[in-house]
Amino acid sequence: MVSLLLNMAGGLCMLLFGMKIMSEGLQKSAGERMRKTLNFMTGNRLAGVFTGFMVTSITQSSTVTSVMIVSFVNVGLLSLTQSIGVLFGTNIGTTLTAWIISIVGFRISISSLALPAIGIGFIISMIKWNYRSIGDFMLGFGFLFLGLHFLTTGTASLSEHFNFDAIGAFGDRRLLAILIGAAAGVVVTVIINSSTGSVALIMAITFQGVITYEMAAGMIMGAQIGTTLNAPLAAIAGNVNAKRAALVHVLFNIIGVAWALPVLFPLLSLVNMILPGDPWAAAAYNEAIPLHLAGLHTTFNIINTALFLPFVNQYARLICFILPDKKTDGKSGPYKFTYIYAGRANSPELNILRAEKEISDMAGIISSMYSRFRDELHGLHEAEEKDREKAATVLCEELLQKEQYIDEMLDALTGFFAECSRMKLSPRSEARIARLLRVISSIEAMSDECYSISRLLEKSVRKNCMFKRKETDKLIPYVDLVGEFLELLEGRLGHTPTGEEKARAAELEDSIDKTRKKLHKHGRKRIEAGGNVRTELIFIEMVRRIEKLGDHCFEISKLG
Repeated sequence: MVSLLLNMAGGLCMLLFGMKIMSEGLQKSAGERMRKTLNFMTGNRLAGVFTGFMVTSITQSSTVTSVMIVSFVNVGLLSLTQSIGVLFGTNIGTTLTAWIISIVGFRISISSLALPAIGIGFIISMIKWNYRSIGDFMLGFGFLFLGLHFLTTGTASLSEHFNFDAIGAFGDRRLLAILIGAAAGVVVTVIINSSTGSVALIMAITFQGVITYEMAAGMIMGAQIGTTLNAPLAAIAGNVNAKRAALVHVLFNIIGVAWALPVLFPLLSLVNMILPGDPWAAAAYNEAIPLHLAGLHTTFNIINTALFLPFVNQYARLICFILPDKKTDGKSGPYKFTYIYAGRANSPELNILRAEKEISDMAGIISSMYSRFRDELHGLHEAEEKDREKAATVLCEELLQKEQYIDEMLDALTGFFAECSRMKLSPRSEARIARLLRVISSIEAMSDECYSISRLLEKSVRKNCMFKRKETDKLIPYVDLVGEFLELLEGRLGHTPTGEEKARAAELEDSIDKTRKKLHKHGRKRIEAGGNVRTELIFIEMVRRIEKLGDHCFEISKLG
């Protein structure tokens, strides 16, 4: 008995390991396409469903996708309404692997398929070329079906130790088998932490005749609920929108199973009409059983999505009613970058996209720092003399807090990218991380420059070295040029710049350099003419630091 359970556990672990390697290989080969697909999810609800389906097909895990969607909602990358369609699509996408297993795994000699796939995949993955990800996919494919082979053979004698025919001795036997199966499906999926893995296990033990087809159908329904566990766990540390997204996923599956269980036999009949074979024809070794279970898995999710999809807005309002907004005291603690690790199938490609949102937020903070300085410079001469020093001091304090926050973001994101670099990534993703590291380093340097500029302004007011209105009027267009550059940068960060944007960035860089030279020349002339040396030196230093901001903008614009 112990040997039997160990063989089953080993086969299941090999299957899950194969799914993990397959997922990593797919993500590396389809990383850029997945990124474009995720950009598509901000469209209508049908686009969201398609996005959820595609991304889950690539990650091979609805758990990974749903947890990432919760994370995206938490940081504002997706609205709650947009996330609903994507979460619906994840449930359909996760059925793809079950189809592959049901069609190939129980109809073809697995040893003749799995071992060559492992051998060829290993050789391809060891070669240093652009298609190593294909080798990883084949390697994972082979391990998946080899694990399925051991799982299937390991469960062959399970019926000798467990007599499931005794279920239903009282009342409707088939109905009781379904209800017990649903409960067992929840437990098994929670333990395995993979609905696809649990479906493969259900197919294997049903194929061997260990459990009845009705009980297997109930377990498939239970797996739909068990797979929702990780989304609420990921939302615990998130904001109210993250918790709402998790609730969307949980309620969608629970309500779906609630209506499906009473009409499960009509659903099974519908599947029987669509697919060939009779799953009730034999207790064991019936190739129709895995195929029909995969069909049930997909049919239920498609119908459930079709029922919910017309009422996305109403569903969103229901979720908001259950989880209303909470009042906050407005205080914020130190920065934390919480990225997602979804157990069996980590998803570095999706986490990098999540990090790009944080980098965009960093650029937004820089824009707000610079805008604050620009506003203060504009209103300097209009303010009362007694209020100028206080306003300049407040400006420095505000910008110092933001500069320290940017430092915290830099530390957290650098640590995250360092951890990503230790994972298996495609060459394109490795180059992407290298670019992003340079971007956040430049952004942090920009925050230092913004704070230094505010200190120079505060110094000019405190030491009574105020710029004359004429000098300020010459400085403001120069300040506005850099402000325009920052706005251009913030709007396109994380996207490949177009030719027009590259040309505009080059124009701005050239204009800033030329204006800086003119302003320096005017400052030196004023010193030669007997002007206040301290004032002019502060003016020249401010011009230099503002120009450094423009240089950083230009460097980032070239990185894309």
